[in-house]
Amino acid sequence: MALSIDALLKQTTAQLTDAGSDSPHIDAAVLLCHVLDKPRSYLLTWPEKTLDDQQQIAFDTLLARRLDGEPVAYIIGEREFWSLPLKVAPHTLIPRPDTERLVELALDKMPSQPCRVLDLGTGTGAIALALASERADASVVGIDLRPETAQLATENGQRLGITNATFLSGSWYSPLTADDQFAVIASNPPYIDDQDPHLSQGDVRFEPLTALVAPDNGLADIRIISEQGRQHLQVNGWLLMEHGYEQGEAVRQILQDLGYTQVETAQDYAGLDRVTFGCWQG
Repeated sequence: MALSIDALLKQTTAQLTDAGSDSPHIDAAVLLCHVLDKPRSYLLTWPEKTLDDQQQIAFDTLLARRLDGEPVAYIIGEREFWSLPLKVAPHTLIPRPDTERLVELALDKMPSQPCRVLDLGTGTGAIALALASERADASVVGIDLRPETAQLATENGQRLGITNATFLSGSWYSPLTADDQFAVIASNPPYIDDQDPHLSQGDVRFEPLTALVAPDNGLADIRIISEQGRQHLQVNGWLLMEHGYEQGEAVRQILQDLGYTQVETAQDYAGLDRVTFGCWQG
């Protein structure tokens, strides 16, 4: 006998709880909405509805993947960030709510007049597209190492109708010319040490290591971005980087040693050190 939506949600939530999901009810609802092609409100409005055989098979298939630990964002191919529905793929990092703090701070540092902004390690284009969506007068460039990732970010921008963000492929600043200058450079680079035990836990197990791990206790890419960023920041331009909650002091020291001023670390929504920024006065 087919289960009602309400009963199926309760059963699935229990299964996901036993499997160790951090958000079992949300996971169950998102997978069910994806199969039904309905909004979350449908589950509340029609709790007595049942799935047909094809829908049930599709749901069981997706649930098995989630029970195996695969992130929901990869299963359904989408994740919301800054209220923007973004397509994701296994070769991209899954955008996280903590990174919205980086967007908030970057918007605060952007000058009021039209300007150029750079997003390094853009992935799905989350940061670049969030900034571009808020500031139609800004020209935003996103760069990612993988060509297929830069292409996915481009497609996300096209789907969302955001025309003031462009995406390039290459290692950090390499696609740019010496004349390319920006008012703000923002980045969520790899910052996890390759021996970090969290790499074998949870959703991170399925994400690309190249987007997560960096040598030198996770600081190698942060050093490169900080050092080379001085060549591409306008006078009084700002560099902002997301990092691990224990890296604030080290990142501040890197920026100060390179001559950045007004160096500070801001906390995320949980009160943990998350974004460090500094001004390059030229």
